[in-house]
Amino acid sequence: MDTTQRTEQQRSADRRRRELLEAADRVVLRDGPQASMNAIAAEAGITKPILYRHFGDKGGLYAALAKRHTDALLDSLRAALDAPAERRERVEATLDTYLAAIEARPQVYRFLMHPSEGGQGVDQGFDVGKHSAPLLRRMGEELAQVIEDRLDLGPESQRLARVWGHGIVGMMHAAGDWWLGERPCSRAELVRSLADLLWGRLAAAGDKIGGPGF
Repeated sequence: MDTTQRTEQQRSADRRRRELLEAADRVVLRDGPQASMNAIAAEAGITKPILYRHFGDKGGLYAALAKRHTDALLDSLRAALDAPAERRERVEATLDTYLAAIEARPQVYRFLMHPSEGGQGVDQGFDVGKHSAPLLRRMGEELAQVIEDRLDLGPESQRLARVWGHGIVGMMHAAGDWWLGERPCSRAELVRSLADLLWGRLAAAGDKIGGPGF
C-alpha cells in the first residue's frame, strides 16, 4: 500500500470516527447520562460491535466525547481570557463562558460529570469519576499556563499559577454544578459573586512586561 492510499484510508477513518461522535452527541443531548451504547449505535446506523471496534470500550467512547467537548470549551475560555477588555471584565467573561456552556448543554455536562442514575447509560460498568477527573485536571493545567504567561507572580510564578489554575477550575466546577442543579440565582449574579471571590491578590498582581495581560 502506497502513502497516498494510507493517507486516504486515514482520512476515511477519521471522517467515520467524527460521524460516530456526532451520532453519540445527538443521543447524549437527548438522553444525558442515560445514553446507551445501543442507542448510539442505532443512531449511527451500525451495530454495537462496530461501535466498540472504533472506540475500544465504553470508557474509550466516553474519553473521545470528553476530549471533543473539552477542546471546544478550552478554545472558548482562551478567547474570553484574551478579549480586549479590562482584567475584571475578562475574568467575568471567562466565568460566564464556562457557566453558559454547561447551561446550554446540561445533558452533555451531566453525561461527562455524573454517573447514570439508572445504571443503563454508556457509563455503566466503569467509574465516571476516574474519567471525569482528568478533564478537570487538564482545564486546571491549561488555565495555569494562561495565568503564568500573563501575570507577574514573582519567583514562585509557576507553582502559584498552578495552584490558582486548579483552584479556579475547581471553584467553577463545584459552583457551576450546584448552580445548575438548584438555580438559586441568575447566571450573571453567580458570575459577579465568583469574580468578587477572586478579586483579591489577582487584582493586585502586575502584568508581565510586553505580555497581553490577563
